[in-house]
Amino acid sequence: MYVEHLSSTINLKAALKELNVDAGGVSILQDKGKIHLIRIVDLHVGAANILKQDALSIGADLAVPRGTVTALEPKVNAILIANERQLQILAKKEKAQPLGLKALAYELERYCHHQSILDVEIMGIINANDDSFYAQSRFKEAQAIEKIEMMILEGAQIIDIGGVSSRPNSQSVSPKEELLRVCPIIDTLYAQNIHNKVRLSLDSYEPSVIAYALEKGFSIINDITGLANDEVAQLCASYNATAVIMHMQGTPQTMQSNPHYDSVLHEVGEFFEERLEKAEKFGINNTILDCGIGFGKRLEDNLALITHQKHFLRFGKPLLIGASRKSMIDHIVHSPCDERLSGTLAIHLKAIEEGATIVRVHDVKEHMQAIAVWKALRG
Repeated sequence: MYVEHLSSTINLKAALKELNVDAGGVSILQDKGKIHLIRIVDLHVGAANILKQDALSIGADLAVPRGTVTALEPKVNAILIANERQLQILAKKEKAQPLGLKALAYELERYCHHQSILDVEIMGIINANDDSFYAQSRFKEAQAIEKIEMMILEGAQIIDIGGVSSRPNSQSVSPKEELLRVCPIIDTLYAQNIHNKVRLSLDSYEPSVIAYALEKGFSIINDITGLANDEVAQLCASYNATAVIMHMQGTPQTMQSNPHYDSVLHEVGEFFEERLEKAEKFGINNTILDCGIGFGKRLEDNLALITHQKHFLRFGKPLLIGASRKSMIDHIVHSPCDERLSGTLAIHLKAIEEGATIVRVHDVKEHMQAIAVWKALRG
């Protein structure tokens, strides 16, 4: 006999099937192998004591501050530690409890049943402007078409085209100028039926430019304002386009002027809640969520959003991560933009590990290779 300690990140379902566990057992054991760590803020101290006992009764646990059992403070923060099966049971139990635990139960249910998804899509970046932060992503007309064709060959499933830079302190551009920049690329892609080979995304929040792209085969609108404009929401609904709802604090001109969050996960989550309600009201059928790395965020905010992508899985929407070559890497390892590929891959693989399924990148080939190896390591 010998013993092997396995990684908690393996594909447990595959390992159980290889072991020839019966189908019912696979489902039960897979749930037991998935651990949730859920922070609960401002929990009534009485509710904390009830939840602690209920968690312990099913083999889970609740970490609470000293003095909770004697109600030293009226409200406390806590961390729930439970596997998938325990979380499901606990959510049902708390629906019968007082002191706000019934409402908490419904929140806990939103974290259940979200398994890691291995089908990751690559979104290649094409910038039709002269001032985006990474010079090698800037293309015009024939160059852009050539680069798009290369990205498709390398494995990109989505191509994202933008005519306006959204880097910090970038200059605003008129709708007419934006359309002049992207129009030749859009027209050529449409003439060559590229939209039948790959999904086309427009990085814009300008209704006139969006309308033009949607008429020419584009099916995704990547809106850094997160559907702030009702006209953009109406266009997405009318053309049955997918809307990427991105979070940004401020505008590109102001977003990095001392951004601050009491809780970046909570505040970005509240923003998504609000904008998803708006999307539903306008009749938008498909949405993607992007936490907006670098858009009004400090380094610690960016790191928290990447590390805790799972927090946003409760919305049941695909999660997009876009940290390609961004300055947060420079703040960690002091690298110029053209030397940040390694840091980019590390960030994106972590985000995928935590639940992101769409990766917006400058370097398609390198990401395809890294993700293929990551999948192999997951089994």
